[in-house]
Amino acid sequence: MTEDGSEQRRVLAAELGEELTRLGWKVTTAESCTGGAIAAAITAIAGSSVWFDGAVVSYADRIKRSFLGVDQHDLDTTGAVSEPVVRQMAVGVLNRLDANLAVAVSGIAGPDGGSDDKPVGTVWIAWAHVDGQEPLSVEARQLHFDGSRAEIQAQTVVEALNGLLAVTRSHPA
Repeated sequence: MTEDGSEQRRVLAAELGEELTRLGWKVTTAESCTGGAIAAAITAIAGSSVWFDGAVVSYADRIKRSFLGVDQHDLDTTGAVSEPVVRQMAVGVLNRLDANLAVAVSGIAGPDGGSDDKPVGTVWIAWAHVDGQEPLSVEARQLHFDGSRAEIQAQTVVEALNGLLAVTRSHPA
């Protein structure tokens, strides 16, 4: 594996592509702290246009609210780095784009911006999926990463891809 984890991200994205192809699904992303790095990992795989629909980099709360439908009250009361916000981001991007599966991330990559409640390295990730008539399912998880800004972002991408793979692997073709 390369020092920056790029080989691990490539392998995970390629495996995700195989699973999505098996299911006939498409994936999309809503990214804040990763700034499109999950989408970049996915689109680095040849043929990803078959199973990747698009992405929204919603760095600003204004974009989370206006494009993804995140509730302003939740942004005001829980902040952008919170479970309600990433859940709404995931559902919002899934509803806006033509996909069956979505991942959303919001976090504090640093080196500044942390607090006692949400230190640098705090990241929320949500995965949402729908398959035909199957009801929408959303799972969210809070993680804490150490390292530089780039290392926190890279670890977030790996966890996001692992979560997408877990969802796809739990569904029969």
